[in-house]
Amino acid sequence: MLKTVLKDIFRRAPADLNGNSSRERSGMSTDMADALSDAARDIGTRLRSVSDGSLGQLIASTIRLLDFELENHPRYGDPKRLLRYAFQVCSQNGEDGMIHEIFRRISRESRIFVEIGVGDGCECNTAFLLSQGWTGYWLDGNDVFLETLKDRPDLGGGCLKHSVAHVSRENIATLLEELKVPKEFDLLSLDIDQNTYYVWDGLKQFRPRVVVVEYNAAIPPDIDWKVHYHPNRTWDGSQNFGASLRAFEALGAQLGYKLVGCDFTGINAFFVRSDLIADLFAAPLTSENHYEPPRYHFTIRRSHRSAILDRIDTATNDGSVLR
Repeated sequence: MLKTVLKDIFRRAPADLNGNSSRERSGMSTDMADALSDAARDIGTRLRSVSDGSLGQLIASTIRLLDFELENHPRYGDPKRLLRYAFQVCSQNGEDGMIHEIFRRISRESRIFVEIGVGDGCECNTAFLLSQGWTGYWLDGNDVFLETLKDRPDLGGGCLKHSVAHVSRENIATLLEELKVPKEFDLLSLDIDQNTYYVWDGLKQFRPRVVVVEYNAAIPPDIDWKVHYHPNRTWDGSQNFGASLRAFEALGAQLGYKLVGCDFTGINAFFVRSDLIADLFAAPLTSENHYEPPRYHFTIRRSHRSAILDRIDTATNDGSVLR
């Protein structure tokens, strides 16, 4: 491509008053232009090779750290910490494993989830639960996830209800009521970037047993901070988004929840309803204890392209298609 661009540049160069092209004025022949473009292409190939090698080293280092070294670290060796149980099926950063471990400890009841902000539905916090026979509700401002659900009879039959809408603190409770979401259910996952804090605050009348939210790890764990609220405000890609972990800890306490962990990348925080805590999680249940700094470069896809697994028949626990 670069070779073609350079040739085109020389071809288009305007002639001077004597009829000589810019190439002729500079003394650069076509052969020289070809040589330069070949050299540039070789440099590009080498740079891509270096980039691929660096990415491979990063992935290898990440896997070594998470799989073989983390549990031996003084901070992460405590078996009550959730991080050591992380694994990735459909989630982005090991949330599948941490959610699985939380419910292993507190048990599952309704096996109903609500996720707000699912993207295309293939990489989110509840897609793996859906394949395990859970039922639930998806809400997103973009309808791209509907394409994922097409031609999937195993995801029909009412196991997954959905709404395409921009959510806010003012409308979220109404949207869930319209979907007939029960007041108590097992899991709420909030991934809407900018107004996550305020949307959770708008769900006071609902009592999920577990809540997962995205926090702003750029803010130290002892600072209570949140963005100014506007219902139509969306994330601009900067670090001015959401709320600090301390702010979520305080909001959780108001709503009756305790912070029980964060993922290693510093993206998701996990809360469990206070009446279910007992002595099951790593104390103290504070932002200072469970805070993880931003390690966004550790986000990797460990397996093949993400997809919702076939939904099992919970009655037979086999691969039968659910209708």
